[in-house]
Amino acid sequence: MKEKDRSMVDVIKNRIRAARGEIEPELILKGGRVINVFSCEFIEADVAIYDGIIVGVGTYEGAKTLDVKEQDICPGFIDGHFHIESTMLSPPELARAVLPHGTTAIIADPHEIANVLGGRGIRYIMESSKDLPVDFYVMLPSCVPATHLETSGARLSRDDLVTFKGEQRVLGLAEMMNYPGVITGANDVLEKISAFCDTVKDGHAPLLAGKDLNAYITAGLRSDHECTGISEAMEKLRLGMHIMLREGTQEKNLKALLPLVSPATVGQCSMVSDDLHPHDLLHRGHLNHLVDIAINYGIDPILAIMMVTLNSARFYGLKDLGAVAPGYQADLLILSSLQPVKVNTVIKNGRIVCKGGHCTTPTPQQSQMDYLTPMNIRPYSPDSFVIPEKGEFIRVIGIIKDQIITKSTVVKAPVKNGVVVSDIQKDLIKIAVIERHHNTGNIGLGMVHGFGLKQGALASSIAHDSHNIISVGCSDPDIYKAVKTVETMGGGLAAVKDGDVLARLPLPIAGLMSELPLKQVAHNRTEMIHVSRYLGCHLREPFMALSFLALPVIPALKITDKGLVDVTQFIHVPLFV
Repeated sequence: MKEKDRSMVDVIKNRIRAARGEIEPELILKGGRVINVFSCEFIEADVAIYDGIIVGVGTYEGAKTLDVKEQDICPGFIDGHFHIESTMLSPPELARAVLPHGTTAIIADPHEIANVLGGRGIRYIMESSKDLPVDFYVMLPSCVPATHLETSGARLSRDDLVTFKGEQRVLGLAEMMNYPGVITGANDVLEKISAFCDTVKDGHAPLLAGKDLNAYITAGLRSDHECTGISEAMEKLRLGMHIMLREGTQEKNLKALLPLVSPATVGQCSMVSDDLHPHDLLHRGHLNHLVDIAINYGIDPILAIMMVTLNSARFYGLKDLGAVAPGYQADLLILSSLQPVKVNTVIKNGRIVCKGGHCTTPTPQQSQMDYLTPMNIRPYSPDSFVIPEKGEFIRVIGIIKDQIITKSTVVKAPVKNGVVVSDIQKDLIKIAVIERHHNTGNIGLGMVHGFGLKQGALASSIAHDSHNIISVGCSDPDIYKAVKTVETMGGGLAAVKDGDVLARLPLPIAGLMSELPLKQVAHNRTEMIHVSRYLGCHLREPFMALSFLALPVIPALKITDKGLVDVTQFIHVPLFV
């Protein structure tokens, strides 16, 4: 027998002895009520922990006990689909932020940072998220870049992704957004799917139905988080998909989909966040908020708990997570209330790591990498944003309130002295996308209606999916100043009026994330929104709305560093008609 095997045998023997009461457990949760996700019942029982593992549920005695009388013992929460970058927090800061709300594991898709840094971005997420009191697992981004209509920071091929396969905490292939490529049999798409045939593969198939949906699932894509209606979700569930009921900052589908959940179907359902901005994380919490919504809707509390614990663990093959039972990792929550969810104590690997909303364990500092602020921009000036008159009519991006889809309209160009200018009275202002990855000098210019800005300019290095710098403004000099401020910060958000910077939020990690704590990031972001209001923009989420104007896979008219994109035709179109 190898030494490693012999050592493991001894470990298992001691766990067995602790389970039988022959040796004392290292910690006993005494007098609580166990939420049993297998039998869907509450059980009055002690929980015995040894070597970071639950070794018994029953009656136990020992020197070290934790009195949890009149409280519920629950598995740690697991978010089955999450983009870390949406929080603007580094993994260590995110761990500190979600732990008090009961989250002990996150399945991350680093799609955003991969579009900026490629494999280096994935490596950063892997390195900075290890040895934290929250387990971060990674699904490898399947669509980098998302389209050929923009300049992304990187391109990830099948071979690039395979280099990460098999690493600890890498679970499989992340959401396959290129569903047309799947159902039409595009070789590069199927090569990626084939390379991960023995792992879990996430889907992304909004409104796909019928034979096309059958074809998509046939390729091995087993989950979907894009359902918006009950009929869509039920068709996918009947065909074997794991349905992720999503409730984040932008996409709020949970209430519409909760009728899907019943004792018969709950095993095929999880609740996930997808994207969650810092202010929501600070003021509403994380998965605890989703459980509250489900319970208030009328879902049985244990079924709600199952959808943020056992179900996600089973789908991703995390066989030791998601339940309060012998042999499972001792990731446990002590709940002082279940309606609403109030987390009193968080136990990770058998150790108390959070109590009364305060983390009690130090979080390792993230690894420092010198390539996290890519700003490789060809020199530009205010004149770079001038649009010479080339015709009488122009295409305009029309914002639809609280939607990421847009309208495509044609209007008479507002012209002064031979150049197109913003027309504040008609709520028609300039928009620009500046390529920041490869020094191409690309600057896409256009006009947008419905943003509401009456003075100044806004700019951001968060611009889905390639994350070039995007800016809207009422004058070329202010657009220039806003863009230059973002560039100088190494990424972030900026608001400018008459050449003065009114507010900024540095995001030096790939132009997407900050090293600051949640409260500071949320405060700075709130300040950015207040300044946007002062400048005239009354959109609920101005910087989120701005970021999605560069996403050329959502209809109808968008803009990238290469110019305007007619998404319905999936081609570039000129500004002047």
